[in-house]
Order: sequence, then C-alpha cells, then structure tokens
Amino acid sequence: MSAVHAIEQFEFHQTLENTVGTAIVFFSSRECLSCRYWQQLLEHYSKLHPEIHIFRIDAGRDQALTEEFRVFDLPSLFLYHNGVYHCALQCEASITALENSIKEALAAPAEEMP
Repeated sequence: MSAVHAIEQFEFHQTLENTVGTAIVFFSSRECLSCRYWQQLLEHYSKLHPEIHIFRIDAGRDQALTEEFRVFDLPSLFLYHNGVYHCALQCEASITALENSIKEALAAPAEEMP
C-alpha cells in the first residue's frame, strides 16, 4: 500500500482542511521521470516520518488544481500545516534536503496561497 495518497480535485480542499499536522501536496505526472523519482523518495520519506501526510495530484488529470496552484514545472511540492496552506517547497531530491526545507518552512510565517 502506498504511503503517498492520490487525491482528486473534488476532494482536495476538504481533505487538506481536515488534515491535522503537516502535509505535503505533490503535483506529478506519469510521464515525468523526475516525478517518478520524487514518488519513490516521498514513499521512503513517509516511512521515516509517518506523522507527515503526503498527497499526490495528477497534474494532467486535475488541471483546475494545477492552474490554481500555478504549477508550471513538475514535480511541484506544497506544504500545509493543520489544514492551512503554508508555502511551496523547493529543494533538491534528497531526504535530508526535504527534511531541512520542511523545518525551515515551518519556522517561517505561512504564505498566501498562489
């Protein structure tokens, strides 16, 4: 069973609003090689940090959400905390970089949604 949960645009906002703790939203595409690598990395990360929720959006299928978040490049990651948008996550594809990016982001004030 995957630790990265696929969700669709019609359940997105309600799911995130009801998620307690930290959550990562991962926009990806099946055709994207970098997305496949990040998918594996996030699966591994989830085993190390089961308290963090990870949700995957298929950017091709859920174009309304992709446009709402102004996703131009895949993969794209966004951080939520206690149901509220916090920021976009930008880091290299490694566990350590992701951990540091999340820690730094949560120490800073939340940003407005794109």
